[in-house]
Amino acid sequence: MSDPIEILLVEDNPGDVELTREALLDSKMHMNLSVVSDGVEALAFLRREGSYADAPHPDLILLDLNLPKKDGRAVLGEIKQDPVLRHIPVVVLTSSRAEQDILKAYDLHANCYVTKPVDFDQFITIVRSIEQFWFTVVRLPRDR
Repeated sequence: MSDPIEILLVEDNPGDVELTREALLDSKMHMNLSVVSDGVEALAFLRREGSYADAPHPDLILLDLNLPKKDGRAVLGEIKQDPVLRHIPVVVLTSSRAEQDILKAYDLHANCYVTKPVDFDQFITIVRSIEQFWFTVVRLPRDR
């Protein structure tokens, strides 16, 4: 059996965390979902600092933009400037439909930008589509 796919969800809304977890539960792929709720925690997790010293190296990051302590834009910028982290695909998964947020995310080298639907079934469909695309269509580096 191959190593599980590691996903890091950076999300401060407990409802969205549960919806994402539920959407991934039905997956036929072997995966682990780690969750952090703010930008400072996200960077500590990715850099394996403090209580995250043994954190798994994520294969994909699902990043909300509107986070406490350090917003998602700043987190994305730091990830993509870090030579160790920048190859990890980052999917911005946020409620913002603002054109300036979309442009800024791509300027910071987000791999894609997805707006969260408010409808439960559509949210599940979106998360499953992200999973399907990134883990069956796209070839990702697995250098752990």
